[in-house]
Amino acid sequence: MAIADRWSFPMHNRSALLLASILAMGAAPATAFELTSPDIKDGAPLGERHVFAGFGCTGENLSPALAWKDAPAGTRSFAVTAYDPDAPTGSGWWHWIVFNLPAATLRLSAGAGNPDTGLLPAGALQSRTDFGTPGYGGACPPVGDTPHRYVFTVHALKTDSLPLDANASGAMVGFLLNANRLEKATLTARYGR
Repeated sequence: MAIADRWSFPMHNRSALLLASILAMGAAPATAFELTSPDIKDGAPLGERHVFAGFGCTGENLSPALAWKDAPAGTRSFAVTAYDPDAPTGSGWWHWIVFNLPAATLRLSAGAGNPDTGLLPAGALQSRTDFGTPGYGGACPPVGDTPHRYVFTVHALKTDSLPLDANASGAMVGFLLNANRLEKATLTARYGR
């Protein structure tokens, strides 16, 4: 049989193949897990409101408002992290770690990273950042460094909670996030001084 003959399908086979291709495309998810914020834009500079107040930085240390949608099926809880992979530490810098957010949670208000505000849902925990305490710690890279990236991530998890407390390190939380994550969505802002 010639090569041309092998690919010469009868018309009804070509129609069936076309229909199968169209149906397969329709089976793909219509939406992706997405993180948005009225306060930060992906790739844009981080505003002074979200910069640390200390270490020579004079920001307001306010955690940004975040919202997410289209979490994957099977999501049982969420976690939110903010991380600077460019910090000159050899291991980056954890700026914010929140976990055990109930599956019904779809947003965090601006300022929710301050443990004294009570803006987190019941059961949610903030653990120790690289500033040494739980709660949001804003951007504050060394003077003269090229602008650092601040990666805000919402993690959709397949577990109701992580078996950790407010003293858990970023590395320990990160380990359990990776072990229990269904999907994640990120926004990356930049800041330099």
